Amino acid sequence: MPPVSFTVPTVSASSRAGRRVPRVRLLAAVVAVAAVGTLTGCSGSASGASTTTVPATTQVDPSAGATDASSAAPASTAEPGSTTYPVTVMNCGTEVTFAAAPQRVVAIKSTSTDMLLALGQGDKIVGTAFQDSPVVEQYAAEAANLPKLADKMPGSEAVLALTPDLVYSGWESAFAGDAAGERTTLAGLGVASYVEPSACRSSAPEKVTFDSMLAEVSQVGQIMDANAQAATVTGDLHQRLAAIQPAGAGRNVVWWSSDSKSPYVGAGTGAPDAIMEKVGLKNAFGDLGAPWKNVSWEEFASANPDVIVVADATWSKAETKIKRLKGNAATKDLDAVKNDRIVVLPFAATETGVRNVDAAEQLNDALAALQ
Repeated sequence: MPPVSFTVPTVSASSRAGRRVPRVRLLAAVVAVAAVGTLTGCSGSASGASTTTVPATTQVDPSAGATDASSAAPASTAEPGSTTYPVTVMNCGTEVTFAAAPQRVVAIKSTSTDMLLALGQGDKIVGTAFQDSPVVEQYAAEAANLPKLADKMPGSEAVLALTPDLVYSGWESAFAGDAAGERTTLAGLGVASYVEPSACRSSAPEKVTFDSMLAEVSQVGQIMDANAQAATVTGDLHQRLAAIQPAGAGRNVVWWSSDSKSPYVGAGTGAPDAIMEKVGLKNAFGDLGAPWKNVSWEEFASANPDVIVVADATWSKAETKIKRLKGNAATKDLDAVKNDRIVVLPFAATETGVRNVDAAEQLNDALAALQ
């Protein structure tokens, strides 16, 4: 479809000091405990999903992930300056031009809220929706005061009533007529839209890497005129990735996200696969060319995983999934199930975003405890 172009009215943006993305210690737990209220969801990955097409202070391509962010040094140590507007990005096939930093943002899905809070942009959030898990402790007090628009996907009337200049979503499916509104419709009303790049469904999938995740941090920082904050966040994440000593030892893993009838598992191109690779695990379904994939219980059992990762969501509780593993004839006798080699992670940390490094650290620590 032809690109959509629009501009956001010029409003000056204030600068903020950068904040460190916290390391959340072992929210992941070796099974026995569960139910940390978090998210399970699904997102694709996209080639060329979001690229900057107009020169500005920081130019990044969130789809480019050829190198390993855990070993690559940050591109520059120079203090980043203010964004030069207008900034145009090609995002999931839609061209969006920002005349100035957005001042009123609706954040749909936890990943978008987490990103904005990490970049010091919480005061720009005028409404949240589909928040699948609690934010990390560092931002809990600030998040408690954010207006909640809807528990799940909001309707367009509710979104527009907040007079946003940007709707930022972790899922592309938010931009539909029966949800927050189609992107072309929002554009016609002067409302920008931005999708977490790996969640694009309208582009061919490409493997998510930590580099592509860090590039999104830089791009959102550019859009929001939060370049210094983005540099602080990416620098911290680089250091933490480099510090991980993989404890996976090549163990075979099934990563179960949701759906008890046909388990929705982490496949070969999404953030879970990147996380598993980082900590030295073998993804049992890594040969499937998708971020996530439904498999049968027979396929799940045939994988005979050494470890099972279970995502905990407000709408797909880890505790319920663990009970299913222990009671299902196909899985109850699996060695990982009988020996409680099950690790619980908040899914908000496993959809592509600033919490992916948290997930890698938490999973690695849990694996070390299992040895």
